[in-house]
Amino acid sequence: MADMPPPRLAASEFQQRLLAWFNRHGRHDLPWQSPRSAYRVWVSEIMLQQTQVTTVIPYFERFMSHFPTLETLANAPQDEVLHLWTGLGYYARARNLHKAAQVAVAEHNGELPTESIDALVALPGIGRSTAGAIIAQSTGQRAAILDGNVKRSLTRLHALPGWPGKPAVERKLWALAEYYTPAERLADYTQAMMDFGATLCKRSKPDCPSCPFNDVCLAYAQGEPKRYPESKPKKALPTRHTIMLMLRDPQGRVWLEQRPPSGLWGGLWSLPQFEQASELNRWLEANAVNPAWDTASPSFYHTFSHFRLAITPQPVSCDRLSGVRESGVWYDINHPPALGLAAPVKALLSQLVPFSLNPTPGHA
Repeated sequence: MADMPPPRLAASEFQQRLLAWFNRHGRHDLPWQSPRSAYRVWVSEIMLQQTQVTTVIPYFERFMSHFPTLETLANAPQDEVLHLWTGLGYYARARNLHKAAQVAVAEHNGELPTESIDALVALPGIGRSTAGAIIAQSTGQRAAILDGNVKRSLTRLHALPGWPGKPAVERKLWALAEYYTPAERLADYTQAMMDFGATLCKRSKPDCPSCPFNDVCLAYAQGEPKRYPESKPKKALPTRHTIMLMLRDPQGRVWLEQRPPSGLWGGLWSLPQFEQASELNRWLEANAVNPAWDTASPSFYHTFSHFRLAITPQPVSCDRLSGVRESGVWYDINHPPALGLAAPVKALLSQLVPFSLNPTPGHA
């Protein structure tokens, strides 16, 4: 392990301290821990990417009630999967979850291939850390993890400089993660590493006085634990502009169209989008009978990882549609169908009460 920084503790001492802390303060009653099947752990791990546990729990329970087995997920329509994901955001996670379930049914007899990291990573949407979590928690076999919580904890413990997303820094963190991972109590150790970062070695308010490693933590010794890990170098986000057509018929229904299967909001249902008002006007002239424009609603921003989208909602009413693009549907807000909705679209529709979708969604 040439890339590994000098460990702050022997692996056995690190494991002993962490598991003693976990026995007293860890989370032992999460819904995916009982039963702790590979399928349930996998779904929870995918949901927990970029999303907090408190937000995930009601989504996980609802998802499991609809798709209790990998095979039921594989056989479900994508719309149903995306509908149950609405509000969790990062919808590529849901699409890949669905694709991976179908691959597992077709190529692995309806089971996740937990015999190796490589076999799991070959499935859509499963990375090295997620594969390790699935194996460690569902089989008890030795496998290391390196999610955001673990990166933060190990970076602080060793005062490791650099952004963890850089390959050179990540290699060092993986070496440390492999070094500290035990051969026993893998399910507990893996959960302990995640809990430690999520509840004690937190991003903005680490509880250093309560930490079982504060006597060996270099970041704490320096008096600046929040300096680590270093942030990703910032780039100015470009802004794109779109007009979202809120077209309603005499019954108050709203016209939605399904996005292409890949790309922005892939597979989700959205309001029709246009770059220019003239483009919107041409579409209305070609497709809508007696369109009547209302005053445009105030613009708002939806931020993605690589750009900000400035959205201007444009309400229009019409008698009916005479010709439409493919994959459209009149959405009845009084009896909303089970469709996966883009987050800004859901926010706009929620203003046209009645509208409800439980559990209350988190950030998207």
